[in-house]
Amino acid sequence: MKIKADTLQFLRDIQQHNSKEWMDEHRAYYQAARDNVKTFMRALEEAMNQVDEIEFHRLSRINRDIRFSKDKTPYKDYFWGYLRRFGAVRRGSYTICIEPNGLSSAGGGFYGPNKDDLYRIRKELEMDGGSLRALIDAPTFVNTFTALQGSGVKTAPRGFDKQDPNIDLIRRKQFYAHQAFTDKEVLADDFFDRVLANYQAIRPFFNYMSEVLTTDLNGESIL
Repeated sequence: MKIKADTLQFLRDIQQHNSKEWMDEHRAYYQAARDNVKTFMRALEEAMNQVDEIEFHRLSRINRDIRFSKDKTPYKDYFWGYLRRFGAVRRGSYTICIEPNGLSSAGGGFYGPNKDDLYRIRKELEMDGGSLRALIDAPTFVNTFTALQGSGVKTAPRGFDKQDPNIDLIRRKQFYAHQAFTDKEVLADDFFDRVLANYQAIRPFFNYMSEVLTTDLNGESIL
């Protein structure tokens, strides 16, 4: 299973010709590129179901929401999708982005935890940051993703001590990790296997977060 050179070329072309008129004239070109990525994701879902449980995969629409944007170009110049894990006990989604010029990536995580989930994560880190640190400092995680990513508040969130030894983790609002791929790597024969390895590398982090978000502070299930 491969990402085709024509798929990346389509995305380069849409960067140069980002208009409805061009898209209307090249609809078959676009559809072939999208079908290639959909087929790739379908194969990822099938493979991941051998080691995890995936509910479904989704590939986002190429149309941009320009209602509140100064940039009125109508189309994205990338394909982005995710594989959602099955059931309330399995939190986190695996993601993939196909974007030219070395901007492709794979990984996953928690990009916008709701208020209750974020508070639960922070309280867990207040009690014990060592478990998460052990995961994100593990050689496989570091070699794949370098570091945990995501934005955070500048100081301590309300109700938390800014002198807490785990404040660097507590102040986060997002918890995710991505691995970047060059265009050459995306088009290589082993890209599919590398994405699967990427997902395996983030799985322990997902398992940790799943346990945190499905239990109370005493470790009792809330499901």
